[in-house]
Amino acid sequence: MRTNNFIKASCLLLMASASSAFAQKMSIEHKGDTTVIKVENPTKYLLLPVQEEKDEAQVLLDTGSKDDTWMDVRLAQNGADYYVPFALGKGKTATVKILGLKKDALAVNLMKLNDTFDTTNTDYYRPSYHFTPLYGWMNDPNGMVYKDGEYHLYFQYNPYGSKWGNMHWGHAVSKDLVHWEHLAPAIARDNMGHIFSGSSVVDKRNTAGYGKDAIIALYTSASDKNGQIQCMAYSTDNGRTFTKYEGNPVLTPFDGLKDFRDPKVFWYEKGKCWYMIVSADKETRFYKSKNLKKWDYVSAFGKSMGQQPCQYECPDFFQLPVNGDKKNKKWVMIMNINPGCWFGGSATEYFVGDFDGKNFICPDANDVKWLDWGKDHYATVTFSNTGDRVLAMTWMSNWQYANLTPFKQNRGANGLPRELKLYEKNGKYYVSEDVAPEVYALRKDTKDIADATVADAKELKSAVANMEGAFEIEADVTPDANGIAGIEISNNKRERTLIYFDMKQGKVVMDRTESGLTDFGKQASPHDIELAWDKQLVAEGKQPARITNSINYKNDFSLATWAPLTLCEDGKTTYHVDIFVDKSSIELFVDGGRIAMTNLVFPVEPYENVKLYSKGGKAEYKNVKLHKIAL
Repeated sequence: MRTNNFIKASCLLLMASASSAFAQKMSIEHKGDTTVIKVENPTKYLLLPVQEEKDEAQVLLDTGSKDDTWMDVRLAQNGADYYVPFALGKGKTATVKILGLKKDALAVNLMKLNDTFDTTNTDYYRPSYHFTPLYGWMNDPNGMVYKDGEYHLYFQYNPYGSKWGNMHWGHAVSKDLVHWEHLAPAIARDNMGHIFSGSSVVDKRNTAGYGKDAIIALYTSASDKNGQIQCMAYSTDNGRTFTKYEGNPVLTPFDGLKDFRDPKVFWYEKGKCWYMIVSADKETRFYKSKNLKKWDYVSAFGKSMGQQPCQYECPDFFQLPVNGDKKNKKWVMIMNINPGCWFGGSATEYFVGDFDGKNFICPDANDVKWLDWGKDHYATVTFSNTGDRVLAMTWMSNWQYANLTPFKQNRGANGLPRELKLYEKNGKYYVSEDVAPEVYALRKDTKDIADATVADAKELKSAVANMEGAFEIEADVTPDANGIAGIEISNNKRERTLIYFDMKQGKVVMDRTESGLTDFGKQASPHDIELAWDKQLVAEGKQPARITNSINYKNDFSLATWAPLTLCEDGKTTYHVDIFVDKSSIELFVDGGRIAMTNLVFPVEPYENVKLYSKGGKAEYKNVKLHKIAL
């Protein structure tokens, strides 16, 4: 019945679930721009239909509390891509309010009540052995900490759609870095803002007063109203749930800076206090504290250093022994930048130097050092409380096309866990990033390939059959001194990714221009601007020219990435490679991670073929192994 723009519809839903002792009655009312849904004897969830390309509506579970928070959901208007669960609480009646939903929107008729939500994988490109959420959007890993035999992985998470929004801290735990148990989000978006990235520490000394060994999280709360401010939460149940500090925020920018986020906290033994570094627009700032609540400014680092122009995000700071010598350590600052990637978009660079409790000094701060030379390696951060090991995780995507990749149920994955080490070469310091040894436990089947000297292509098609697009290639490659030695990974649709050593140009290359789906359009970092500063840096001698013949500048995805072989030992003639192939990614590690390269790929059929090839001379391939990879 329609009266004064008031529409009321009601329906009775009998639930098959044994947990539903009574019928659910759901009424839907439209008043002006507000839709009100009331459910008697509510189920656990109201399943909301999502249409990704539509504008966001605002959805609220109205409990009458001041902590009730609006969430942004792209509700279906004229078609639905998938559903997301919206929790209805534990009361006898649930009231859900929606702003911005058209009265004739399809979502009104497609909403469902249920006590469960099916998380069975429906995405063709969902990885086989890389971590990804069961549903929704994921970007930066954050808050990672090791405690009582568990690695805690928190991450930027949107439970209400597979595009960025509604930032929560998602949560998973693992005992071995490769098998992950999905848990409920640990810190939810609230009225102070989105829960942006941050870090967690084990408070072994009870400095914050919440008990010895409590887990303390420092994170950025972000909103238009409050800006970007640093907040604290604590957990006394081994990181499962967090209580937000009643005195938040614990730190705000002293100069009103807009971009002020992603706090990384560490214990500085010499000063017997905590330090925090925060990305502050185009520099990072150091603060210190005795109790994790009151923070004092110390110094700043990074302005006009490294790759320019860029926006700093997700900083990290830790010590590494030089060449394994624990008596000779250097401090390493990781800085994730966007834009600024050598190949466009977002990437991870780092600085190596000394820290005296006040200033970080990096002698070669204007030398650009990349942690990974691929296009899809961002927001790299390390676990805390891991002793002598420095273990990192990364988000495997690029902001140029992160919202456009061909996923529906979930979007976003982590690269493989990596172990970081420091080596010295010609008076300079470099970080290697090798796959963590725990990953090798995922090898389920190994096929040894006979050593080969290759002058023309040698195909190993039969050797990789039935590996379901998830495998590792391990080999020692000796290219001709002036030639090219390569490995082609392909399917029967003639889609392929090329990985090769070009000795004449002194580089290793991963070319995904023919890898499968590649046309994801342009997003962020317009190339006319990017090329302008690229040419300027080349002119100033601060950055090598790009390989323009390998890059199609009309497409941010379809390109080849490369790294200089000078990162490996001088005089090298043979290179060890580990290549990890999953349904939508390839990760390359050369010589124990002196070169790492991570790229997404989207073949329409799984890669099943491997071909060894050379050009301009003979190449030797020894100790070639193909490992099936599976959880």
